[in-house]
Amino acid sequence: MAKWFRLSHQQYLGFWLLGLFLFLIQEIPYLTMPFLKLETNPIMHMPESSLALERWEKLLGSLCIALMIFVAHKDAAFFSITSGKEKLFFGMTMGVLLLNFLGWLLYFIGCQSLFVMMAFIVLMPPLYYVFIGLWRSNTPLTVTGCVFLVIHFAHVWKNLKLAGL
Repeated sequence: MAKWFRLSHQQYLGFWLLGLFLFLIQEIPYLTMPFLKLETNPIMHMPESSLALERWEKLLGSLCIALMIFVAHKDAAFFSITSGKEKLFFGMTMGVLLLNFLGWLLYFIGCQSLFVMMAFIVLMPPLYYVFIGLWRSNTPLTVTGCVFLVIHFAHVWKNLKLAGL
């Protein structure tokens, strides 16, 4: 992990290669979707309910990715799950990732209910960033992830409701 310069007492601008890898893992369903012949794909074909929510959602999602990859706590190692806190939040990170993959699997086989989409596909990515932030003591990521969770959920909920789901 590279730490270039201090942003605050505890946080540094740097580069965390594992953060980039964690982002790419979370994107696997989107990378595989073009190769699947889905009969319906409501998540990718939602009407837009709010331009403001869409812009905030994209900004916050992008900011989560940037904060995960480029902000490091002063004591951060490349990979560490030695303390109880690290074990707990790493486990939560992996748990929400698995739930997200389960949701995508259900979605891909045709179980595209509002519950499956909202609980497994919409909630899990922001929670993934929140738990990575908690695991890595990355306060900016944790806070941004919490705000992203609210905006992302509200935006997709409104879009799906507009679509009649």
